[in-house]
Amino acid sequence: MHHHIHNGMPSRDLGTRGWYKPWSDDAGGACVEAMKLGDGRVALRQSTDPDGPALVFTPREMTSFLAGVKAGTADFLL
Repeated sequence: MHHHIHNGMPSRDLGTRGWYKPWSDDAGGACVEAMKLGDGRVALRQSTDPDGPALVFTPREMTSFLAGVKAGTADFLL
């Protein structure tokens, strides 16, 4: 990972190792993949487009997002 890590960068520039699929649909294929970066940030990408853009979040942003999901504030997305 010799590239400057930033939001929207090509996922392939983060490497192929370390991506996990904690969220997956039951039909197979459409998954959100996550990678914890060395500085504590979290990158997310769409599994069906592994060369597409990565969304990069700070630990605080990810903590706030997950707390909101657990509290039901993202239920409007369903």
